[in-house]
Amino acid sequence: MIVTSADVVPGQNVQVLGLVRGNIVTSRHIGRDMMAGMKELVGGEIKSYTEMTDQARTVAEDRMIAEAERLGADAVVAMRFSSGSINPGTIEMLAYGTAVKFV
Repeated sequence: MIVTSADVVPGQNVQVLGLVRGNIVTSRHIGRDMMAGMKELVGGEIKSYTEMTDQARTVAEDRMIAEAERLGADAVVAMRFSSGSINPGTIEMLAYGTAVKFV
């Protein structure tokens, strides 16, 4: 499956199948929060949060790809990520794009 942030796949004519998306909502861990509090005082990267965000991004993208595969897509174009917080202590990661089939 080709996944690209570009609006087109060079050299390919496509049929648009529609919007596909995948998301995950995950929560922070008390141990992570304690370490994050320490990092806020001294500065620096909060690696546990970086890892949590990266894992959430991977899950969201995998779910988006699975939805595109169910539609019979060859690629997802104009792919983007969006993130936010649903409730305090949570993060939502959304991956979305346009599923296309090569013609």
